[in-house]
Amino acid sequence: MENNEQGPVINPVENPAPAPVEVSNDEKTMAMLAHLLGIFTSFIAPLIIFLMKKDQSAFVAEESKEALNFQIMMAVVIYVGGSFTCGVLAVVGGILTLIWGIMACLKARDGIHYKYPINLRLIK
Repeated sequence: MENNEQGPVINPVENPAPAPVEVSNDEKTMAMLAHLLGIFTSFIAPLIIFLMKKDQSAFVAEESKEALNFQIMMAVVIYVGGSFTCGVLAVVGGILTLIWGIMACLKARDGIHYKYPINLRLIK
């Protein structure tokens, strides 16, 4: 009988996570504003910030695009869904917009990308 015994299997070392990119305070502020002002202006402020900063900062572009997509979706939920449910979806949507917008703002303050739990990413 042949001896088909092989040596121990050694898994290659996985590449460590890339070092986080340093984000300036100005970039953090603009990203925070995109999320926070979205609570009050719907998609208008995130759209303006996205258009102004998309070519200057990858972090601000990503965060303002995430906020813009979320606010577009929530505008539809609040106005269209709210009209079909006698305002119930409008209230729920408003509460979720407030909570998730504040959470996103706090993550942006720390220079961390935030993905909303529910989001239609219409703007790529």
